[in-house]
Order: sequence, then C-alpha cells, then structure tokens
Amino acid sequence: MARLAYTSVLFAILTSVASAQAPQQTPQPQSPAAPTAQIMPSIPTNSMTVTHWYKQNVYDPSENKIGEIMDVLVDREGKATALIVGVGGFLGMGEKDVAVPFNAVQVTSKNNNKWYLVMNSTKEALKSAKGFKYDRNAMTWTPEDAPATTGTPAPTAPKQNR
Repeated sequence: MARLAYTSVLFAILTSVASAQAPQQTPQPQSPAAPTAQIMPSIPTNSMTVTHWYKQNVYDPSENKIGEIMDVLVDREGKATALIVGVGGFLGMGEKDVAVPFNAVQVTSKNNNKWYLVMNSTKEALKSAKGFKYDRNAMTWTPEDAPATTGTPAPTAPKQNR
C-alpha cells in the first residue's frame, strides 16, 4: 500500500516537472473586432427606456389619438433615428405603418403628471403618408409597395418524360 502511495506521489512530481520544462506556447493575440466595451457606473439622467416608446399611443396636440408606435429604429451607433407609427384600422386590420423622425414625437405630461407622446400632426396626414411593411426575411422595414423577400427559391425537380 505504501509503495502505491509513493508511486503516485512520484508520478505527480514527474508530470509537473515535465510540464514545467515543456515549451509553453503563448496564444497569439487576436485583434478585436471592436474596442472593449465600456461599462457605465451610472445611468445618464436624461435616458428613457424603449418601453416609453414601443407600443405606446401617440396623440396630436389636441390630445386625439393618432396612432401607436410599432417600432423604434436605431442607427449603427445605437442612436434612435425613427419611429414606425401604426395609424388607422381597427384591431390591427387595415392599419398602415408610417415612418417619422424620432424627434417628431415629444414626451409630454398631463395634469396628473402622467406622461404621453405627442406629435404635431394629424391622423389624416399619417394615413396619406407613404406606408411601410416589416419584411421578416430581410428583418427590415420596406416600402409597402415593394415585393417581399422570400429567401432563395426552392429548387425544382427536373421534369420527367413519360
């Protein structure tokens, strides 16, 4: 039994000495695709979450509902650039989605300090604007009159002669 213990200890020492003498390959530093992300110690005071915008109603200056925010578009730097506003229709049927600049919609509060979104436009102006549709394959908004992408066509089987 003692011989087995001595053999195990000797084996452990030899393998650690052998691995210490083996040349160590240092991994080649990989060039990062982007700079290391910064971590913020606090949230900027003028920040708002996307939930303040997404699926929220939009009103005209007279407090008439003119639409609902369907999407928030951001550029490659993460800056919100546009809003997709759904207008018209009933329960999603016949609704038209239009794009407006992000800064066209303002956050306002009512007498009870509840905030709501206001846009200096009318429902009729939005209804007459160019419409867009979401193309799930391309994962982007396209003009409503543009053909939808359908991916690559399925291969067709060769015709057989009968």
